[in-house]
Amino acid sequence: MKKPKSNVIFDDRDIPISLVRKCILQGTGIDIEEAKQKPIIAIANSQTEINPGHMHLDTIAQRVKEGVHAAGGIPFEFSVPAPCDGLTEGHEGMRFVLAQRDLIADIIETHVRSMMYDSIVFVASCDKIVPGMLMAAARLKLPAIFITGGPNAWSIRFKNTFKGSIDRSSYDDLSDKLATATAATCGACELMGTANTMQSLTEALGLSLPRSANVPAYHAEKLLFARMTGKRIVEMVEEELTADKILTPKAIENAIMVDLAIGGSTNAALHLPALAHEIGFDLPLKAFNDFSKRIPTLCAISPNGPYGITDLYMAGGIPAVMRRLAEDLHLDALTVAGKTIGDVIKGSAILNDEVIPDKSNAHLPEGSTVVLTGNLAPEGAVVKQSAVAPDMRVFSGRARVFESEHDCLRAIRERSIQEGEVVVIRNEGPKGGPGMPETLAVTLGLELAGFKRVALITDGRFSGATAGPCIGHVSPEAFVGGPIAAVCDGDEISIDIPGRKLDVRLSDEEIKSRLAAWRPVQREIPPGFMRRYVKLVSSAAKGAVLE
Repeated sequence: MKKPKSNVIFDDRDIPISLVRKCILQGTGIDIEEAKQKPIIAIANSQTEINPGHMHLDTIAQRVKEGVHAAGGIPFEFSVPAPCDGLTEGHEGMRFVLAQRDLIADIIETHVRSMMYDSIVFVASCDKIVPGMLMAAARLKLPAIFITGGPNAWSIRFKNTFKGSIDRSSYDDLSDKLATATAATCGACELMGTANTMQSLTEALGLSLPRSANVPAYHAEKLLFARMTGKRIVEMVEEELTADKILTPKAIENAIMVDLAIGGSTNAALHLPALAHEIGFDLPLKAFNDFSKRIPTLCAISPNGPYGITDLYMAGGIPAVMRRLAEDLHLDALTVAGKTIGDVIKGSAILNDEVIPDKSNAHLPEGSTVVLTGNLAPEGAVVKQSAVAPDMRVFSGRARVFESEHDCLRAIRERSIQEGEVVVIRNEGPKGGPGMPETLAVTLGLELAGFKRVALITDGRFSGATAGPCIGHVSPEAFVGGPIAAVCDGDEISIDIPGRKLDVRLSDEEIKSRLAAWRPVQREIPPGFMRRYVKLVSSAAKGAVLE
């Protein structure tokens, strides 16, 4: 069998040091003669015990290894960090989450290069881990495949008050609302947040076996797909089907289109440009606008509507969505199955027209995520228009400025924010945050406080669970002197989502004058990685990559 990388471990031409390598490897209990003949497969597993999204991945990884053995490979598993955005909301821990995406990519890349694996299987579920692994796959150019952990089930599904909707807006009782955010099983949060968006996009990119991404974490089919994934990676080594043959500009454009159709998280506008950067493909934010003109938001999946990822799975999953988009997709893009996207679509079925409707019956006529530009965001800002009420898609109001998420949360508790205002939270970007933290605590606070006509603008980012007129990724960020740093309380801010505009009613001269007297807010950063991160991280408009 082919061993494109690991042959060097067993090469005796540099004896006696080759004996050292084999003696160490023999300490793992493997048969050296067998290992000389079979490909060595890396299993990058992000299992962790601290969140439900990843607590079950050891079982999935075990099934992957069974598949590898069955197909004639030798698997070796290693661990990858798995931060949970939900557990870091509202405190300093959130500042260290996005930065771990790039650390995960670096950890995997450097480990795999050093150990001379022949290929790699990625096992992950959640927000920063999947994109970090995608970035590593792009760098390594080895045969690579994903098996995602799948969605969980919210507790609301098991209550007698369940209305067929998992979305919190469908319920008035507080206990029911909480049940729409309480994990009843292992797996990633069931809504179309960043975790399930990125799981879905591994399939749209061609890096997961067709229909595997949306299988619930607790479903037996997930284990079957895990074993199939292990077998398939060995075949990919033989076929020399490497990630660079799959991760192409066409694949990334397919992922954008699927993201828009499923109502994906705005964080995809960070992670897809970062992935494009890894393959040397320039993906400007305006690409989301270009595609959203012809790709509607097909699916009403929470927070865009009542359905959950379980409903998407039962309706046919990502292949069914792609079947609806067949005339728009790059059908010749290759997948890990050895088939093209076109071949995958031919074998797919749409099992529920309400969950995955055709274009003429789409949830919204345009794609879910759009980019706004204007004098407040010259490089762009991102909003999930599919989660914004129609009467708030065009809105103007007086600015209420906060220098941090913490300050804004205090104002919400004190009820000092007024209807009709535009809340501006700055100094939360990649450099200024540091780490571009989510502001889910603020969006939930505004919702629970009953505000109906308050918009939110930030140079930070949002959770995929966020709904409402929440505009993030404002670039350039305040820390580097972006126009958001010049906004003062009372300035009139105009939001025009259909027109893709975000402006503050100030002249260029006034903005320049204010910035001349401005100084960046300097936050205390602990010694270590984050100090290096702040020096190297790019604008959110470029994916917040390390340059």
